[in-house]
Amino acid sequence: MLETFSFVHPFVLLLFPLFILSTFVFKQEKTSYYIPHLYQLLPYTNKKSYLNFFLKWTMLTCMILALSDPVLSKTIQAVKSNAIDIVLAIDTSGSMSTYGFSEKNYKQSRLDVVKNVVQNFISSRKRDAIGLVVFGTTAGIASPLSFDKKAQENIVNSLHVGVLGKSTALIDAVISSITLLKNSKSKSKVIILLSDGEDSSSKVPLLIALKLAKHYKIRIYTITIDKSYSDMMQVIAKKNGAKNFKVMNKKDLEKVYNTIDSLEKSDVQYTVLHVNKHIYAYFLILSLFCALALVLHVKNRGVL
Repeated sequence: MLETFSFVHPFVLLLFPLFILSTFVFKQEKTSYYIPHLYQLLPYTNKKSYLNFFLKWTMLTCMILALSDPVLSKTIQAVKSNAIDIVLAIDTSGSMSTYGFSEKNYKQSRLDVVKNVVQNFISSRKRDAIGLVVFGTTAGIASPLSFDKKAQENIVNSLHVGVLGKSTALIDAVISSITLLKNSKSKSKVIILLSDGEDSSSKVPLLIALKLAKHYKIRIYTITIDKSYSDMMQVIAKKNGAKNFKVMNKKDLEKVYNTIDSLEKSDVQYTVLHVNKHIYAYFLILSLFCALALVLHVKNRGVL
C-alpha cells in the first residue's frame, strides 16, 4: 500500500513565480530622512528583518499550497471471496474398520485412510467454511461451519470406528448436513457424503432428505467405498445435480477429492480502491499562524 502526493488544483502553483516576480518589479522605496543622525536614533527601523522575510514567505507559500488542495492518495487492494460452504459427512460405522484399503499400508483401516485424505482436503480449502458430520447408528454434528481448519483436522484425527454405533444412518447424516447449511448465505452449498454401505438405521425417509436439499439448493456429492456399491448413494447424487464416485483404494479416494476440489472452486475477486486524504487544512493553519506571528512581530518592532 503506497502513498502518493498530488494537487487537485495544480494551476494555483503558478502564483509562486508571480509573487517572486512582483518582489523584483515592485520594490519598496527606501525611506528618506532629513534630520541629521536620525538613523542612529532609530536602529530597528532600517535594519533588514530576516524573521519578517521568513514569516511572510512561509505564509504565502502555505496559502498557495492550501489553495491548490494537496492530497495524499492510498491504493488499497480489496479481496472479495465468494466462498463455498462445505459439509463433510463421514461414515464411522463398523464396516469402516476393514483393512486393505491402502495399497502401501494394508494395516490401515478404511477410516484411517479416509481421515488422512479428508485432512488434506480440509487444509486445501483455505477460503471456505467447512462443517463436519459423523454418522454410525445415529448422525451427529462434529463441527459447525468454520474457518478453523486446524481444529477440524484435529477433530477428524480423533475419530474412531463405532463412535456413534456400528450401523449406518446414511439419510440421517444428510439431514444433519442440511441443518448446517440451510441458513448459509453462501452462493454455493455442498455436502460430500462418504460411506461404504447401505442405509440401515436412519429415521428420516430419503424423499424428505432429497426435497430439503433441493429446497435449500444444496449439491450432494457421494463417495462409495469398495465393492459395497449403494444405489441410494447414486440416487442422492443424481437428484441434486452432483456426482456419485466409487473408490476401490486410497489412490482413487484422493483423486475423487481432488476432482471435487476442482469442480467447486471459490471465486476470488480483487478490487482496487483509491482513498484520498485532503491535507490543505494543515497548510492553511500554518499560513494563518505565520500571518499572526508576522503581525505581532511587526507591531512590536514597528516595521514591515
